[in-house]
Amino acid sequence: MRTALLQLNVSDDPEANLPRTVQMVQQAVDMGAEFILTPEVTNCVSTSRTHQHDVLHHQDDDPTLAALRDLAKQNDVHILIGSLGLKGDTEDKRLLNRSFLICPRGDIVAQYDKIHMFDVAINNTETFQESAGYQPGNRAVLAKADCGAVGMAICYDMRFPRLADALVTAGAQILTFPAAFSPVTGAAHWHSLLRARAIEGGAWVLAPAQTGTHSSALHKTRDTYGHSLVVDPWGEVVLDAGTAPGIYVFDLDLEKVAEARRRIPSRDNARAFEGP
Repeated sequence: MRTALLQLNVSDDPEANLPRTVQMVQQAVDMGAEFILTPEVTNCVSTSRTHQHDVLHHQDDDPTLAALRDLAKQNDVHILIGSLGLKGDTEDKRLLNRSFLICPRGDIVAQYDKIHMFDVAINNTETFQESAGYQPGNRAVLAKADCGAVGMAICYDMRFPRLADALVTAGAQILTFPAAFSPVTGAAHWHSLLRARAIEGGAWVLAPAQTGTHSSALHKTRDTYGHSLVVDPWGEVVLDAGTAPGIYVFDLDLEKVAEARRRIPSRDNARAFEGP
């Protein structure tokens, strides 16, 4: 299946970001892609929670979601929206970091709320407290569609192998890790973690990413690592997009999942054991 990862450099203005995202999705279709994936927070990268509440929407009113659903239907393709920042519908005032798989009918096949919150102090100048602004999800999601069985995850989730294991146990052939990754931890861990998830699960790992310095007219800018990555079920890096925004196309062969699991049947060899 011809598949495309979109590597984006979005600003903190969702309205300005949308035309470029739509253009890139259409270009991917014109390049023959049947399955198109976008990064985490496709609609808005911002360091200001106040600004996010001013510019983001509820799911039913979100222009990016509506536009990408229309594109999927018009072009008869699957689109994995890595995630959108959205307003929630509960008394909890925090936002949602939600991923969507859209089918060629334009319908939402599945949606997933990021479970693991990025609450870290990387160094003296780079700290994150994602849980202060976003509600964590509490449910793993496996989406079954014509593009394959997709285990949905987001960014920091890649550091928690129990989630990937649960998705593969449920039948995932593909694990998606759309991201807006820190340059510091990206350089140290991005490739290693994604290859590990692919090898452990005997699954394709698809990780479309944000990249570069994200512009903001009023607030502090943010940098992301880029390097959208495709890892095959044997752990080989099939595609590394580097740091340039763009459309990166490859052929996804699901038969490689069965082949890798046949060669190394580690899941069949697993045994129960008592704790230390």
